[in-house]
Amino acid sequence: MNLPHSRAGRRALTAVAITTGLILAVSGCGGGGSGDDDAKQQSKSSPPSSSQQSEGEGTDSAPPQQPANEVLAESKGEGGLSLAITSAVRDQSGYVTVQGTVTNGTGKSWVAAEWRSDENELVKNGASIAGASLVDKAGRKKYLVLRDTEGRCLCTRFTGGIMSGDTTEWFAQFPSPPEGTTKVDFQVGSMPPAAIEISEGE
Repeated sequence: MNLPHSRAGRRALTAVAITTGLILAVSGCGGGGSGDDDAKQQSKSSPPSSSQQSEGEGTDSAPPQQPANEVLAESKGEGGLSLAITSAVRDQSGYVTVQGTVTNGTGKSWVAAEWRSDENELVKNGASIAGASLVDKAGRKKYLVLRDTEGRCLCTRFTGGIMSGDTTEWFAQFPSPPEGTTKVDFQVGSMPPAAIEISEGE
């Protein structure tokens, strides 16, 4: 009789059966992923929520878009020329930057001849908005466009003029009125004064 061999065979079969059962049990527990694994995988693949973006997560691609500038004031001249002011911001350096657009509705090319400054220092700026000013009626002061050491205005030059029907952007920088002064009149050339309010920048 071969009893030792048959016992050894049974033991081997039993060990194989137990090992197979354990493998199946382990793979059954992990097969298809548990709820926690699914949640982790989903959190990796799904985009961040709006609340996460507001906290600075997932916002490296581009800064949020700023809303379009509103028109603070508008001045219409004779012949169809229109000037709009979209911002007037005082910065910590002691300057006020005024920005806007000008639309040429005159029916012909416009070269801003009336908008240039009469000051000798700015006479070389030609077609520009160098003749603009801020008028503080309450403080009885007038602020002229700034210029650099070479007499170039810190403002827009309309090189080549503006064709009829076109709209172009402009800017002009001025010394800042006192911090308590927020309401001023913007004036250039023969355009009617435009009342604006200065806002505080960074």
